[in-house]
Amino acid sequence: MYYKIINKRKLFAAKVGDRIGKIAFFPGLFHKKGRRIPFDSIQRILIIRTSYIGDVVLTLPILSPLKKLFPHAKISFLTTSNAAEILEKNPYVDEIISYDAFWFYRNKAASAFLNYLKILRFIRLRPYDLVIEARGDIRDIFLLAYLSKNTYRISYDVGGGGFLLTHVVPFRKIEHKIRYHMGIVKYLGSTPDSVEWDMYLTEDEKHLADRMLKEKGVLRGRTMIAIHPGGRKKLKRWYPEGFAGVAHRLTELFDASILIMGGPDDVEIARLVERSARFRSFMLVGETSLRLMAAVLEKCDLFICNDSCALHVASMMGTPTVAIFGPSKSMETGPWGSTCRIVEKNFECRYACDEDVCNRSDYNACMRAIRQDDVLDAACDILYKKNGPAAYAKKCNCR
Repeated sequence: MYYKIINKRKLFAAKVGDRIGKIAFFPGLFHKKGRRIPFDSIQRILIIRTSYIGDVVLTLPILSPLKKLFPHAKISFLTTSNAAEILEKNPYVDEIISYDAFWFYRNKAASAFLNYLKILRFIRLRPYDLVIEARGDIRDIFLLAYLSKNTYRISYDVGGGGFLLTHVVPFRKIEHKIRYHMGIVKYLGSTPDSVEWDMYLTEDEKHLADRMLKEKGVLRGRTMIAIHPGGRKKLKRWYPEGFAGVAHRLTELFDASILIMGGPDDVEIARLVERSARFRSFMLVGETSLRLMAAVLEKCDLFICNDSCALHVASMMGTPTVAIFGPSKSMETGPWGSTCRIVEKNFECRYACDEDVCNRSDYNACMRAIRQDDVLDAACDILYKKNGPAAYAKKCNCR
């Protein structure tokens, strides 16, 4: 069995838990293992993807093929509260269930336990015919999928807990997370020939984005470039001066309007970019919901960002993107689409990095080795191609 866990303590715990669990649970599960799923009788489906926002976005492509496989089933999606709005208006989701799992999000012990009991009771009162745990995590599999009343449980066995599943999706190799998630519906019999995912924005939300940009003073008709210097993990953030330097050159080359975007936790790093800037920028950090951010990104000519949830929202909205990667693996979480570029350096330690702690003497070298010229060249390549063959033929030396 291949465990897709890099952290040694988590890997050890998963292996020990698996060995004990196989002894304790195997006799009771044997009669359900691999039993054919009667598609016509599946009426209620629960999808579990409790973390993180970007990963939830990368799960969305399974919804359309799943609905085609089970056209009469009611699909519920259990996810974290800060990702729930991504699923609003989605035509393939009948119910959104919000829960911040204590094994991913820290809360006070008493309230965390009570909230867990509450959500477990909620899903047990709605017995599901089929539960899909999309992450492949023993905690989600045991504490939510297994302990809820259900007939069939499907997931990967890459993070422990396979002994609790009635159907295990074969795991062959590390690949992009969209393909990883799509492997679940392919296992069930789907043969999708394309990826369908969207935020399903309303016209009101699109008009709200227009109004916000107008109130900020962003001029229509100019090249509009958004930058997102933040991200959930510090090791995955490129340096603020780099974003500022690239944005400055792009304003000179394309007469562009620069939008600085991010969530409430990105305010500090966004201010550093703003202070380093030699151009007028439009600060939107902490002022947009996920849906409003998607509406703004949909209007942008280019988006420059780190590996973050915003990267995947931009991919979903079809926004041309330059994605800067350091410790994380672009083959798993890179931008999805043909009008995107990845900027990264080949450091061997990246493939065994847990993205939380850097053990190199030259701290965070994989990020610091990325030069402004690297990012600028990728941005120019997209923008000149976007402006047509004639403009691309005249492409200047952006440096």
